[in-house]
Amino acid sequence: MQKQITMPQLRDEMKSGVFCAWLKEEGQPYKKGEPIFEIETDKVVNQITASEDGVLLRKLVEEGDEVTVNAPVADVEAR
Repeated sequence: MQKQITMPQLRDEMKSGVFCAWLKEEGQPYKKGEPIFEIETDKVVNQITASEDGVLLRKLVEEGDEVTVNAPVADVEAR
């Protein structure tokens, strides 16, 4: 089933974060708990892990982009 991964809200006051790095490439599978990307908030870099197994289909943001909480960052195929 195709889904979107969105920018997580790591703290109540968080409105956006800077997208730092993709840890997976388009077409690459990942497992639940595996890091997919990194974001920076308040000068701290956080690795965001997968909530389920899947495949990264399409990246919707690029490294260095400021992304609003809950905005889509990737299309994925959940497994």
